[in-house]
Amino acid sequence: MYCVAVIDIGKTNAKLAVVDATQRKEFDVLTTPNNLVQSPPYPHFDISGLWQFIVNGLRKFSKTYQIQAITVTTHGACVVLLDNAGELATPVLDYEHRGPDSCREAYEEIRPPFKQTGSPPLAGGLNVGAQLFWLFQEHPHLQDTVKTVVMYPQYWTYRLCGVLANEPTSLGAHTDLWNPTGRCFSDLTDALRIKNKIAQIKPSTSLLGSVTPEIASTTGLSADTKVYCGIHDSNASLYAHLKNLQPPFAVVSTGTWVVCMSAGSDATDLDESRDTLLNVSVPGDPVPSCKFMGGREYDYLVNKYEAQQVDKVITDIFAKDAYILPSVEASTGPFQNSAYQWTVDPWQLSAEERYQVICFYLALMTDTCLSLCHATGPIIVEGPFTQNTLYCAMLRAATGRVVSGNTSGSTGTSIGAALLAQSTSDNFSEQYLSLADDFDEAALKAYSDNWRQRTLLHTGSGFFH
Repeated sequence: MYCVAVIDIGKTNAKLAVVDATQRKEFDVLTTPNNLVQSPPYPHFDISGLWQFIVNGLRKFSKTYQIQAITVTTHGACVVLLDNAGELATPVLDYEHRGPDSCREAYEEIRPPFKQTGSPPLAGGLNVGAQLFWLFQEHPHLQDTVKTVVMYPQYWTYRLCGVLANEPTSLGAHTDLWNPTGRCFSDLTDALRIKNKIAQIKPSTSLLGSVTPEIASTTGLSADTKVYCGIHDSNASLYAHLKNLQPPFAVVSTGTWVVCMSAGSDATDLDESRDTLLNVSVPGDPVPSCKFMGGREYDYLVNKYEAQQVDKVITDIFAKDAYILPSVEASTGPFQNSAYQWTVDPWQLSAEERYQVICFYLALMTDTCLSLCHATGPIIVEGPFTQNTLYCAMLRAATGRVVSGNTSGSTGTSIGAALLAQSTSDNFSEQYLSLADDFDEAALKAYSDNWRQRTLLHTGSGFFH
């Protein structure tokens, strides 16, 4: 057993998992909400609260498990600015804050083209370059105060082992700072005058060092506990399968975001207006991708419409002409600036029927994303939607391809992050389980075809909000 502690900070929740990297299994998990601090100078992440959660969790785990290594994976669109003392030069901005939109026009004048970065223009601070431009505009002193720029996973590894680094999967996650095909910085790093401040780039699999004496003493971990460079969360999901499958295949990483990644595709004709992008894999290769806020949409719709979970398809729904047309989170995804609409009054449906329509909508949005990033081959679903049988059934019918997940019961994000620390796991053979059997595929396919037609013809009139 090779025991790895994985720090996994998602946009909604943070998690600390103990993973056996040899067998690719989670043995223990702690979670906490990833709360924002809603106070000046702008909404920001609760870094001290997250750090306390990490330290307390490592202390707890060290009493039960022999932790041999630590890796970190986090959501993207997050950058940390450090001063000369290695402390925060400014609070870590929440990427959903709309402040950067106030200087969007000026930012676009220096922003590199999509062809160079594979990074589409996104709202708020979803482009890290937009965050930095806005911060430097709002706080002119900050440009000189900042000594080091690190991406979010590497901030936490720095806190653990004292070594500053960066890696391409986080730099390549729609930041505007990276050139995926050139495997180098984009022109924006010169325009922002930060190229010489970005911490050294290393592979995600790099061993940075061991935990500091202070961390060892505080947590009870062995002083030789290794700390690895870390990885962007969607790319962690992809990495676990790149070590097990031959492309082409697609990975659908689900959480707050649904991120569709096309492994083995060399497509370059992506449409930046549809939230497509080039992610960067652990080996450094460009990965055509497309995303939308599926987890956020699920939570919103289920709560707003008091939907009742059901696992079996309710066939009566097909005759009721009930659809949700995009987009619930209209500032992101493949149908931006288009407000969502029901084709029937949702309150005339049962709570179970509303749930089914919601799940079908999310699956069809995923199908759209897979098409936009030119995904081919089998589809592997990761994260919470793996357990959603209606979602998986519709995804299979809409795509006409095999939809599966792993059989370990662990999330690909944690497993992929753990594998950064374990090279001997290359011979492990993951088992995949079909997630969508025993459904009327003809009826589901007809529903998906109708949804596409309605979406294309969507005018916004005569529908219920």
